[in-house]
Amino acid sequence: MLDDARARLTRIGPEQAYAELRSGDAVLVDIRPVAQRAAEGEVDPELGVLVVERNVLEWRFDPRSEARLPEASYGSRVVVLCQEGYTSSLAAASLQSLGIERATDVDGGFAAWRDAGLPVRG
Repeated sequence: MLDDARARLTRIGPEQAYAELRSGDAVLVDIRPVAQRAAEGEVDPELGVLVVERNVLEWRFDPRSEARLPEASYGSRVVVLCQEGYTSSLAAASLQSLGIERATDVDGGFAAWRDAGLPVRG
C-alpha cells in the first residue's frame, strides 16, 4: 500500500517544503496527533503550518465538503507532514484521490525537518 501511494507522489525534502511554505506556494499540514507533537516537538507555528490530525484530513481538505478549510481547493499545493514520512505518504495519496493533484509529503517527516535545522518549537 505504501509503495502504491509513493508511486503517485513526487515527494520533497524538508528544505524544499520549508521554501514552498515560506514563499506561499504551499500549505504545510502536520497530521500528527497532539500527544506526538507534544513529545517530539512541532514546526514553528509562526510559519503558518496547519495542524489537521490524520483522522479528519479528508473531510477538512475535500473541496466538496461543507467542513473544508479555506485552503482546500483542487489546485492547492498541500504538503503533508507526519513523524517519519510513512503516514504522510498514505495521506497525500488520499488527497490526490480527492482530486488535489498537487498533494505530496515530506520525505522523512518531522524528524527530517528537525534534523535539517529548520524552525521548530518544543
